[in-house]
Order: sequence, then structure tokens, then C-alpha cells
Amino acid sequence: MLHAAHKAAKRLNMTQSAVSHAISSLETEWGVSLLICDRKKGISLTEIGQKTIPHIKEVLNRMETINQEISLSTNIETGTIRIGTFASASSCLLPKLLVKFQEKHPNIKFTFYEGTYEEITEWLLSGIIDIGFVVEVESNTEFDTVPLIKDRMVVSFHAEHKFLHKDTIDMHDIEKEPFIMPTGMYQSHVEELFKQAQIKPFIRFEVHDCNTIANMVQEGLGITIGPELLLKTQQNIKIENLILLNYREVSLTCSSISEASPAVKEFLKIAENAFHDSNKSSYEEVSIK
Repeated sequence: MLHAAHKAAKRLNMTQSAVSHAISSLETEWGVSLLICDRKKGISLTEIGQKTIPHIKEVLNRMETINQEISLSTNIETGTIRIGTFASASSCLLPKLLVKFQEKHPNIKFTFYEGTYEEITEWLLSGIIDIGFVVEVESNTEFDTVPLIKDRMVVSFHAEHKFLHKDTIDMHDIEKEPFIMPTGMYQSHVEELFKQAQIKPFIRFEVHDCNTIANMVQEGLGITIGPELLLKTQQNIKIENLILLNYREVSLTCSSISEASPAVKEFLKIAENAFHDSNKSSYEEVSIK
């Protein structure tokens, strides 16, 4: 218990005794135990503790919104935006948006959570993050979505591969090449390309992790197809366009734009405008008020 309280105190910028007292006071007020202390397993939540967590998070999110509304009325900006992101969005999309946002709102702070597509969706559902970069949002989703870009699927190969001097790659050129099949979120796009071309790839490896795929391509173990946003950031591999076109759609998503904090609404509005010109002909506009 003491070790957990010490870690919590450091994160909250409080004394260890203050954290222990706060937990004890809450348990006394509610008349229940929230934590289980076990020397071997450490600290864990009781059943009632687990049930209260979503409600506590919602209260904290509401308090953040109230503080931002008060600050907005007094022309003093404050607040934090929590963003869930995946690797290629972090390196290629997020910096552009942060620069534009902080030019107008330098006092807003950010907390970033980087994970898989599945983790980002879970973080949105549980209220851990305010906004998440997502791919291929279903039309019937419970989230509100702001489309950003259409990320083209490209072929990636070793720096000395015979594809190096080609302007575009035909799917039939890929048919007999050792192929590294991704098993993640964009696998369906790759399979759709082979289906359109009516060919079956010579699959040598099936790999889930994007960095592992890039490293295998770099070592000459095979070629792959994937999103340009991801593959163009990898070192020592080459990419080229395919004759057949296929895209994945990258968007920003939150639980509810209408109920979002002022800072989150402003971030989404700036994101919408930042990519508006490139998406004008591809997306129906999303109104953020």
C-alpha cells in the first residue's frame, strides 16, 4: 500500500500521507473498501472500486470542461487535451496540428497515449482520452468523427530491388515476389488489391507488427504493401505507387463533439481546417460548433 501511495503521490504532486488519507477518507465516506492490498500481487481494485472508476473519470472530465468554460469566459485559457495516437499519425499528422493549435492557444497542455488502433478505441470508450486518431470508422459508430486524410496504399521494397527504377508497380509484377502480408488493420486493403487484380500473392511471411515488417523489407526478405503514411517514415526501404488505387481513411474521433470541452472543440476545428483543402472533394464536411 505504501509503495502504491508513494507512486501515486509522485504522479499527483502530493505527499504520500495525503494520498493515503484521501483514499481512507473516501472509503470511510462511502462505507466500502476500494483497494485490496496483497504482498505478492500488490494493489488492486475491489469489485466496487472497479465499478466506480468509469463514474469517477466522467466526473473528472466534467470538472475539466467546467474549468475550461470558466477560463474561456475570463479570457484566460487553461486545460489539458488527452490524445490517443498510433505511430505514423504521431510522426506525420500530429506535429502539423500541434503547431497550428499552439499558435492560437499556447496555454493548453497535451497528454499523449500511443497504442494500437484497438487500444485507442478502448481509451475513447473508457474516457481515458478526449480525442483519438482512428482508421476506417464505421458509419454506425457511436463516435463523432472529423476526417483528415486518405492514406494511399503503396508497395515497399529493398533499396536494391528490381522495382527501384519503375514509376508505378503493376499488381502482376508482385505476383511472384516473396510477399510479407500484414495481419493488422490494413490487411483488408491489401487483400482487396489482390482481389481486384485477380491474383494470389506468394506469401512468405505473415506479420502483425509494422516495425517488424519494415525491418524484414529492409533485410530483403520480401516486399509488402501498406499505407504511405507509415512506410514513408521507415529508413532504408523504398516505396512506389501501385497502378491500382486503394486508400485507408484516417480521422480524429471523440465521444461527442457537442459535449466536448472548449479546448477539444477548438482542436477538432483546427484539424478540420488544416486538412480541408485536400479532402474537399473526398469527404462530406463535418460541422464543429
